[in-house]
Amino acid sequence: MNEKEKNTKSRGKGAAAPAQKRYYRKKAQPAPEKAPSAEKAAEAPAQRTRHTKEVKRTPVKIIPLGGLHEIGKNMTVFECSNDMFILDCGLAFPDADMPGVDIVIPDFTYVERNREKLRGVVITHGHEDHIGGLAYLLKKVNVPVYATRLTIGLIEGKLREQGLYGKVTLNVVEPKKTVKMGCMAVEFIKVNHSIPDSVGMAIHTPAGVIVHTGDFKVDYSPIDEKIIDLARFGELGSKGVLALMADSTNAERPGYTHSERAVGASFDNLFKKGEGKRIIIATFSSNIHRVQQIINCAVRYGRKVAIFGRSMVNVINTAIELGYLDVPDGVIIDIEMMNRYESERIVLITTGSQGEPMSALTRMAMNDHKKVNITPMDFIIISATPIPGNEKFVTRVVNELMKSGAEVVYEAMYEVHVSGHACQEELKLMLALTKPKFFIPVHGEYKHLKKHAGLAYEMGIPKENVIIAEIGNVIETDGTRMAVVSQVPSGRVLVDGLGVGDVGSIVLRDRKHLAQDGLIIVVIGIERATNEIVAGPDIISRGFVYVRESEELMDEARLLLSSTLSNCSAAEMREWNTLKGKMRDALSDFIYQKTKRSPMILPIIMET
Repeated sequence: MNEKEKNTKSRGKGAAAPAQKRYYRKKAQPAPEKAPSAEKAAEAPAQRTRHTKEVKRTPVKIIPLGGLHEIGKNMTVFECSNDMFILDCGLAFPDADMPGVDIVIPDFTYVERNREKLRGVVITHGHEDHIGGLAYLLKKVNVPVYATRLTIGLIEGKLREQGLYGKVTLNVVEPKKTVKMGCMAVEFIKVNHSIPDSVGMAIHTPAGVIVHTGDFKVDYSPIDEKIIDLARFGELGSKGVLALMADSTNAERPGYTHSERAVGASFDNLFKKGEGKRIIIATFSSNIHRVQQIINCAVRYGRKVAIFGRSMVNVINTAIELGYLDVPDGVIIDIEMMNRYESERIVLITTGSQGEPMSALTRMAMNDHKKVNITPMDFIIISATPIPGNEKFVTRVVNELMKSGAEVVYEAMYEVHVSGHACQEELKLMLALTKPKFFIPVHGEYKHLKKHAGLAYEMGIPKENVIIAEIGNVIETDGTRMAVVSQVPSGRVLVDGLGVGDVGSIVLRDRKHLAQDGLIIVVIGIERATNEIVAGPDIISRGFVYVRESEELMDEARLLLSSTLSNCSAAEMREWNTLKGKMRDALSDFIYQKTKRSPMILPIIMET
């Protein structure tokens, strides 16, 4: 056996192999007079360890395209060799600085450029911030989708709306099952959340196991009696977890998240308090466990249930069809049948818990609903916590409902809402069970990610092994090290009506400009042959001032424009872009001097 073969054999036997080799070599020699000291014997393994080569593994890339430094729009790409898959594809709702925008979805540019590598999409649960962008992705890249049964049912509704139903392969996967994604495999693990059939993922890669919790909490008494599979998380941890990616939404909240059953007890007390009145309950349409408890109370107190809001109707119908809601016959009635029953025998379940302007509850509050008028005989429960940024909308709705004489109960007053996300002690439990080498906090604003990273430090994970990433970062690991190595195209794509991505920064800037200062249109008519002004200038104002009450200002503006045009040379009269610029500049300076406002000015030249 040559020296190279001996070395190979030695490495294959692990730490004990070199000691055996010396023993056999020394056996043929005279025995030493003195046994080696304990200190020298202790030094030998350390010396051997320094010469052991690190095993290089196929690197794996983790690329978040949404869900970091923000709430919503969750999407992560996992890539290894020539294989790639996507975990979740959600949407976010527009901010106040996005007038007219309906929803916001991730930028799919990187996925489209690497479509030949894409093996599929796996989904953790059926909330909009995890499935809302999926139909837009599938229009660009048609790949299989893997999710639990209820989540697939909700995705089917999305695909029907976009005309994709029947064109995409949808696969139902039960918890504890594994899906192959090229050189990687994705294992589905049961977790608790505010929607049934939620799962976390164990991603088995050549570099090691990456655990992604999805949105989760630890509920020991869930409504569906299906408890989070803590044993599997612990089993993975005992075998070795390379990295943990965990939900950070409630990382600032100490303690534990309460069980959903606590809300059921509150509902029971509130139904007693609302006796003799019509009860209206606003909650998230996807919180099927909450809806189940409302229906249980309605049955207990002999009430009928009517459903308002398109998303609420769609989700409840899907849940009943798939067996996730247990509703006795005759309890849910059609909206049209509601007036046949006395008000005190009715429970309305509606959307609008976030004060959305077009939601059913908001329209009721503003007396703009076709079917429901709010009266002092209404007992209204808002069973949700305002999402950050929605507090003003919710407060406005509560105020308007109270002005109509209704009694309004919301989260701050009674325990009518519990979160679906883990608080600090549950996050620590997940870290303790999985014992990850590296940690990447996900799903939250920067303050949430930072707080979650702090919990990881408390649990003994070195600071250099915690990565607070940004959208578009390429995080690469070979099982030994993990670091951000590059950046890919990322960001937000705005959806406005049927237009996807056609509203950009310039359009948003113009919309905000119009919203803040309004618009002035200047129209003149020029005879092309002689370049003489034959009509105008006429001034039209929208959102700037009411013209009939500002006639003097408008007259002065017309005189200024006429003077500006009369001072233009023949060459300038032929260059319409130059002419428009002169009118815009002159009028803009005049308006700002008079009003300290800067409306958008749009000159129009008509050829006669």
